[in-house]
Amino acid sequence: MTLPAFHAPTPTDMRRSMGRFTTGVAVVSADDGDGDGNPSAMTISSLTSISLDPAILLVSLTHGSRTTEAVEAAGSFAVSVLGSRQEALARRFATRGGARFDDLPCDRSRSGLPLIKDALAQLECRVHSAHDIGDHRVFYGEVTDMRCREGTGLVFYSGRFGDFHDFGHDEVPWLF
Repeated sequence: MTLPAFHAPTPTDMRRSMGRFTTGVAVVSADDGDGDGNPSAMTISSLTSISLDPAILLVSLTHGSRTTEAVEAAGSFAVSVLGSRQEALARRFATRGGARFDDLPCDRSRSGLPLIKDALAQLECRVHSAHDIGDHRVFYGEVTDMRCREGTGLVFYSGRFGDFHDFGHDEVPWLF
C-alpha cells in the first residue's frame, strides 16, 4: 500500500494518525471541591511514565473539561489503569456531563479520591507541574501512593477497544 503525499495536519488527520498508536486506557479522577460529593473523572489514553525516581507520570486533559478544572483546583488526582474487562467503565467516563460515579462502587485512595474498583493499577498523584499545550493541559503528577495487580490491560487502537496478546516471548527487562 502506498502512503499518500505529506500535508499539513488537520485535527481529524492528527486524531486518525495517532489512532494508529496503540495505548492503554485509564480513568483520571479528582475532587472538584464543590462539596456535592460527585467527583470529576474522565477516560484517557494519554498517560505515560516520565520518571521512576522520583515517580512522575504525565496525563494530558482537554482544556475546559470539568476534570481538568478539578485537577487544577485540587492540585492532586488519581489514576486507575483499566483492565481488559472494563470497557464499559471506559465508555462511561468518556461521555461528557452527568454524575458518572452514581451507583458505582469505588475504591478510595488514602486521601479519599475515587479509584475504579478492580483496576490493574491505582495511583494517587500530587500535581508536580502543569503546562498548556495546544488544546490540552498537561499535568505532571508525582506519584505519592500506588498499588497494582496482575491482569490484562484494556487497550485502544484506531477508535476501538481491545486487549493485549503477547507473542509468547519472555518478558523483556527494561534496563536504564
